Amino acid sequence: MPEVHFDVRWPDRSEQSCYSPSTVIHDFLRAGESYPLAEFLALSRDALTLAGDRVEQKYGFRCTSADSQLLALETRGRQFADRPDARVTVTRVGTATPAPSSTFNEETP
Repeated sequence: MPEVHFDVRWPDRSEQSCYSPSTVIHDFLRAGESYPLAEFLALSRDALTLAGDRVEQKYGFRCTSADSQLLALETRGRQFADRPDARVTVTRVGTATPAPSSTFNEETP
């Protein structure tokens, strides 16, 4: 499954790099979009739960990284729960950079 990395900016202007094991995150979050905190957390919950479900359907086990990422987002989000105007900005949503592959050049005589 193609993994996706996405970055968010929290209300205190700190940034966090995040992970999804599936491209389904593209259906929920948009780069450059600012979301009210509760909406961002709900969208992240839906996206990462679905991503974990897809991994389970394909491989027979849940993706613990998706579950851990969701827990990290929800934990961080609680720090801003008392701010009714709190917004989270998604600064990037993109696929992971593929690992470099070695090239084999066969010389001909």
